[in-house]
Amino acid sequence: MTAATPAPPRARRRGYAAAATALALAVVAAPTPAGATPAAALDEVMFVGNNWEGTVDVIRSRGDYGRLGRVDVVPDREQRLWEIYLNPVRLAFYLGIRQGPGEGHDQLVDDMYTTPDGAALVVSRPSFADVVSIDLATGAVRWRFPVSGFRSDHMAVSPDGTRVAVSASTSNRVHVLDIATGRQVASFDTGDSPHENVFTGGGRHIWNMSIGSVYTDLDAPAQDWTKGDRHVTVADAATGQRVKEIDMRSRLDAFGRGDLSDAVRPAVFTPDESKLYFQVSFFNGFVEYDVATDTVTRVATLPKNPDTDEDRTTWVNDSRHHGMSMSPDGAKLCVAGTVDDYTTIVDRATLAPGPLVASSKPYWATVSGDGRDCVISESGADRVTAISFATGRKVVSVPVGDHPQRVRLGRLPAGWTPPAAQ
Repeated sequence: MTAATPAPPRARRRGYAAAATALALAVVAAPTPAGATPAAALDEVMFVGNNWEGTVDVIRSRGDYGRLGRVDVVPDREQRLWEIYLNPVRLAFYLGIRQGPGEGHDQLVDDMYTTPDGAALVVSRPSFADVVSIDLATGAVRWRFPVSGFRSDHMAVSPDGTRVAVSASTSNRVHVLDIATGRQVASFDTGDSPHENVFTGGGRHIWNMSIGSVYTDLDAPAQDWTKGDRHVTVADAATGQRVKEIDMRSRLDAFGRGDLSDAVRPAVFTPDESKLYFQVSFFNGFVEYDVATDTVTRVATLPKNPDTDEDRTTWVNDSRHHGMSMSPDGAKLCVAGTVDDYTTIVDRATLAPGPLVASSKPYWATVSGDGRDCVISESGADRVTAISFATGRKVVSVPVGDHPQRVRLGRLPAGWTPPAAQ
């Protein structure tokens, strides 16, 4: 890793995804006992993580997707940086993250979910190798969990909203945390560089996808063996015990697609969890996997943008397409064609794409609160854009912060106002 060591920081103030996700973040309201204070009313919103800026924009979850406020999720930035600068090993990894997956920037917010009561936002921060809970009334850190190793990544929230699973990229491990306290309740080992996490079976299992070494320039097909151990790990969410390991290499080979990488990227299940759709490194398309038969059943190849540089070493983190969501009825898929600069709605029955909606480096896809739209983050244009599942056409775009990536549904107390700057 080569990068100049920055000067120590100075104290300063910063001026600067699917119906299943909605269900996961919903608050289940129990009857209020006589004489008890009713639970505060909650509003559904969307959170947009501005990775390079260290902020999260709060926008409406449907309609005009108007911005409601912004939250600083690195109020402890100076403290974290001093800890890093005083530790040569941590500093080396910190700079490596900046020069590699950060494209010359710190990665300050990767993923985020609200607590069931809407009082806090739980955020993974790759450059700081941690998960924090930010109080949405005060902006203060409620708790902090340093992950094993030197980088935190994608998260998932359990259907009841009480647990979050976070990938620790460099230690090949997933931590399962109590969302209210940050206490680890389970953990399990994975393949190299764990990435996406998905809860299944009503929260009983966690599917983790490891993507291997995506930060090197050894990207030619003949160099694929250098990418490491990549597989899907299915674990018991309560105990961390591994239930199953799925080697997609053999499944892809059996389907006749030995040319495709087995690094499983963003993935989405059908509503009945019978099929899994996922993107893989370097590929302009996605794969359909049947859970019951444990086989790859279809592969969809999507259009290439003729203006895309075909030098695979220029594709950030080996991603050609990165971002998928599914309409609540399971009939349509939304696919973000990251380096091809488009997004398209795909008919799941035929795998035929709809109109190619021009998008600047789309990095993630989720589903609006009413289920009508796919909402993508355009990290190259600092905006989020809604695309109709019904028509495949753009609905609206909304400006957000620097390099938006993950977009998640969540809930906030009605009448919420952003906390004052720390």
